Amino acid sequence: MARNITDSLPAEAQDPPALGPIVSSAHLASGALPALSEFEFGLILVSHAFHRWMVRGMAAAGVPDLSPLDVLVLHSVNHRGKPKRLADICLVLNVEDTHLVTYSVKKLERLRLVKSGRKGKEKTVAVTPEGERACLRYKAIREQLLVRAVRGLGFDENVLSQIASNMRALSGHYDQAARSAASL
Repeated sequence: MARNITDSLPAEAQDPPALGPIVSSAHLASGALPALSEFEFGLILVSHAFHRWMVRGMAAAGVPDLSPLDVLVLHSVNHRGKPKRLADICLVLNVEDTHLVTYSVKKLERLRLVKSGRKGKEKTVAVTPEGERACLRYKAIREQLLVRAVRGLGFDENVLSQIASNMRALSGHYDQAARSAASL
């Protein structure tokens, strides 16, 4: 009769204790809402992986040496094909430091992916034809490498949409907590 490999293990190794939530900071998970620490660790992993993806995806699309913020700004400016005000780009991307977006815009202008203009007294930024082509190449690569793989997981699109909605709601709580912490 064949023996199971676990038969020769001590009893405590056969039935390991539950590990609890997977977190990066156990001291934070020991509070009233351990699941929030688990969410934060997932957010850390996803955000770094997303940043790597954006940079490498855009490089594969023929535009190397962009930072994650540069890629986000380019896609934001390309959104709906309308010129954007710098303040609107910062608002949509939730970037507090306007100079970071200003630097990205200047870099994208040097690469001829966006161009500055004016609407009344306000400076605007619009995508150039080359910038639009770069976004379309990125989209094609994204569809082939990322969307296809994620669809293969069988996620319900409604559940994924609900997760995104919950993340946007949580971002408001983090923003409020940051304001409160700044006043301490």
